[in-house]
Amino acid sequence: MAAPQTPSFRLDGRRAVVTGAGRGIGLACAHALAQAGAEVTLLARTLPEIEAVADAIRAEGGSAEAVALDVSDLAALRGFFETAAPFHILVNNAGTARHSAFLDTEPEDFDLVMGLNVRAAYFAAQAAARRMAEAGIAGSIINISSQMGHVGGPERALYCASKHAMEGFTKAMAIDLAGTGIRANTLCPTFIETPMTAPFFEKPAFREFVKASIPRGTVGTLEELMGAVVFLASDASTLFTGSALMADGGWTAR
Repeated sequence: MAAPQTPSFRLDGRRAVVTGAGRGIGLACAHALAQAGAEVTLLARTLPEIEAVADAIRAEGGSAEAVALDVSDLAALRGFFETAAPFHILVNNAGTARHSAFLDTEPEDFDLVMGLNVRAAYFAAQAAARRMAEAGIAGSIINISSQMGHVGGPERALYCASKHAMEGFTKAMAIDLAGTGIRANTLCPTFIETPMTAPFFEKPAFREFVKASIPRGTVGTLEELMGAVVFLASDASTLFTGSALMADGGWTAR
């Protein structure tokens, strides 16, 4: 009997698109996919940021282009996916947070967070999947969720609501898309040091709360997410759909 062979983690010849790719997790995902051989398109509202990331990827020998796009503008979002060549991989990363105690949540904060983290993410996934299905591509959609999509947290009611919603629609997507060969999963990081979280980590009490809540005792890094994103994008994860890949240092294990 022939020995089983490990599926490839390489992404050569595949087209990937990353939303919110100018900084933090999106930037790391774009580099990871390009390093694995994918041709990467970076989306964000701020063109100079993603152009700098694309330049860095090309300097490493990778393939990247930058496209300015506000994913919360659904007409522009749909227009982009309808006119672009179909992608094999979507990393649905664009998101935001407004933290407050539950009793203090304001409607404008609710609308902003749910509008980007749920509404825009939902329709970005739909637009990408529609083009994949039309082209007969058995692609991979990776929704960047959070450990907070599985638990609650202090002053995180709104953010938790948005990520629990993402977990739900990802599972339903996986079922609806199963016949097309398109997979949908979430990647669920713990607190990662990024430009968005930097102001929180400047507070010693918050840093200690996070470290005490992660069983391994240290905050996550961007590099620790890069292999996970390549795995979910590649043929190494073809049995994964409707799954949540927890990159949380054990936070949700308690």
